[in-house]
Amino acid sequence: MTLDRILQSQGFGTRKGCRHLIRDGEVRVNGELVTEFGADISTDGLLLEVSGEPWQFRALVYLALHKPVDIECSRKPSHHPGVHSLLPAQFLARDVQPVGRLDHDTTGLLLLSDDGGFIHAQSSPKRKVPKTYVATTHEPVTEALLLQLNQGVKLHDEPLPIAGKARALASHQLEIILEQGKYHQVKRMLAAAGNHCDALIRVAIGELRLASLALQPGQWCYLDTAQLALLRSAD
Repeated sequence: MTLDRILQSQGFGTRKGCRHLIRDGEVRVNGELVTEFGADISTDGLLLEVSGEPWQFRALVYLALHKPVDIECSRKPSHHPGVHSLLPAQFLARDVQPVGRLDHDTTGLLLLSDDGGFIHAQSSPKRKVPKTYVATTHEPVTEALLLQLNQGVKLHDEPLPIAGKARALASHQLEIILEQGKYHQVKRMLAAAGNHCDALIRVAIGELRLASLALQPGQWCYLDTAQLALLRSAD
């Protein structure tokens, strides 16, 4: 692949803009300065340096982000900064998108990718990918509350009761595992069961746990093959 096309694929601008970067001596390929935009470059193990910043070539990217509070999962946020404000600008340019959404006041594990097939597979309700949340409740967590959540509660505009797998973690904290992705689902389920959600964090998707990634709020990382397998183990 020519160097200008490689840079464009990685989100460094239009082909014309990438050619300017190359001609201006802003691009190194595996440590070597390259000023010819038409140079044919192998992408296997390719390490770029653009304007002094290292960049590993990836045909597709798979990211995990520890979403903090008051961040919107939208390309066009309305009331709070968007999730792309936490990522390198190149990811927005190459159309890296959140896989599903978390409310602005919900924190925790969020996946992002520019692989359309991966996004569809992870978002499809047919796959029933389990997602694990920890909710801090306003009222105490009681056996009656857990029973309602496990047996199913009726939500407005839903024809059938919606259930999860809930267990108590503390007097005002519970874990709930869901296979659906309804709007504000955990908050609505708690409200329907007579409680209120004061805080909510997603701690796992499939077998991939946020704790294993060691990410602080606002931090992100690439997912490797083994970590992606934990997501696909729900197939």
